[in-house]
Amino acid sequence: MATGIGDPAQGTVKAVTPSSFRPIDWVGNKVRLIDQTRLPLEERWLDLSDYRDVVSAIREMRIRGAPAIGVAGAYAVALAALEIAREHHRDFMSALEKATQEIARARPTGANLEWAVQRMLGVAESAPTIEDAVTNLTAEAIRIHEEDQEANLKMGDYGAELIPKGSAVLTHCNTGALATGGYGTALGVIRTA
Repeated sequence: MATGIGDPAQGTVKAVTPSSFRPIDWVGNKVRLIDQTRLPLEERWLDLSDYRDVVSAIREMRIRGAPAIGVAGAYAVALAALEIAREHHRDFMSALEKATQEIARARPTGANLEWAVQRMLGVAESAPTIEDAVTNLTAEAIRIHEEDQEANLKMGDYGAELIPKGSAVLTHCNTGALATGGYGTALGVIRTA
């Protein structure tokens, strides 16, 4: 099985498989995501460097699917931390907590979003300095993205064993790489099979 390799120093996440389509990525200090509201007629990518723009993308359903929304939320927290650190806020954690509340409210029903935001807050709280918090939050967001892809690939391996050769499979809702960090859960099983 392929695994993800993130390099926070480079600010990128490398694809876990050559055929993986990634609807969201961290490139430099920006979030790059496909605008799903334009599909299937147009392929439009958004490069977002402000966490508020990521919040808007989640609200406006430009990114969809619980796992993908969780990844977007983690990246939004990293962007917020970068902004807060640049502005030299006196109380970094207070400002970050305020930003994370806004991020979590972008899709109140999104369990993955709330989970990712809380995980990111835990990382920030354990950092000894603001600089460490920013570095650790960026690395953690990339890790969340990689873990999602790795879980998708494992689910594909396990689930493929349950689909007999020649089967017909019907899925409902947003599936595949568009709904996740890059491979798919239900459709990932079908892809693997």
